[in-house]
Amino acid sequence: MPEPAFVQLLTPEGDRVDHPDYTVDFTEDEYRSLYHDLVVVRKLDAEATALQRQGELGIWASLLGQEAAQVGSGRALRPQDMAFPTYREHGVLYCRGIDPIMPLGLFRGVNQGGWDPNEFKFNLYTIVIGAQTLHATGYAMGITKDGKVGSDDGEAVIAYFGDGATSQGDVNEAFIWASVFNAPLVFFCQNNQYAISEPLERQTRVPLYHRASGFGFPGLRVDGNDVLACYAVTRKALDDARHGQGPSLIEAYTYRMGAHTTSDDPTRYRIASEVEAWQAKDPIKRLRAFLEKQGMAKADYFDAIDEEARVAAVELRERVLSMPDPDPMTMFEHVYPNGSPELDQQKEQFANYLASFEGSGH
Repeated sequence: MPEPAFVQLLTPEGDRVDHPDYTVDFTEDEYRSLYHDLVVVRKLDAEATALQRQGELGIWASLLGQEAAQVGSGRALRPQDMAFPTYREHGVLYCRGIDPIMPLGLFRGVNQGGWDPNEFKFNLYTIVIGAQTLHATGYAMGITKDGKVGSDDGEAVIAYFGDGATSQGDVNEAFIWASVFNAPLVFFCQNNQYAISEPLERQTRVPLYHRASGFGFPGLRVDGNDVLACYAVTRKALDDARHGQGPSLIEAYTYRMGAHTTSDDPTRYRIASEVEAWQAKDPIKRLRAFLEKQGMAKADYFDAIDEEARVAAVELRERVLSMPDPDPMTMFEHVYPNGSPELDQQKEQFANYLASFEGSGH
């Protein structure tokens, strides 16, 4: 099947290509920094998958194969911009400076996520498919009313979702509201080809980015395995939004190399040759090839990054295993700001229930 038309700045072989509308002007250190992020994010993600397989996490949604889309777009965010993720944006979370342990506490079941969305300009993970696009739209409408749009220092919002989410009513409603109210919002769709087990052709008859025109705003498709192109198109879309040009849709054409989540078996609905074809487009391999061809890095640099990633993964594992289980009574905290009689009654009943096990050996 021929490649779809998309914005690309770096071929799978690691060669730079020109595009009339998009480019990047990075220093050698910045190119190497992107490679560092891709490698570390992949290693941390692999460690989380291993932890789940060993019973230390309840579930995990891997980003394997989507590192370029997340790191590229994540690095394109300016400090004042706000991001609304799904449950798979571990790479964007890393780019926003959030401790990688935070989402693992959620999936281990010991807390609700743990980071402050206002501090890091990165909302908590959203499990309900597509719901975060409505949250993002409302937030974007709010910053417009606050007068924070219309200059280089203005704010913009980005909402992440997958190809399957485009079939959800919430996403389409978000498209309508964002368009009608000219919200400073970038809809960033990671088209990884499968909505759990349903292939893309079961979601749409046209390329996903064409959806935008029906709602009255621009859309484009980018090579989602090209970290440079993902950065370039996201930075421009966010800057357009912050200057008052309204919403846009980016379709990052990529591939989920692993399972939808650790409860999924992708071998039941896709063939090995398809996976192998996408492995040739690997985002990390292509950036490494570029760095080597340009003489920006040699074997010792790549070995050092691999070792740094390995150490980070070991530390993450140790921190997960040392997470204390929460006191069961803490489930009643922070339910209501001032409590309630019903909650107090439930808390008392549950305390008596727990007390009934004392001395029983359970």
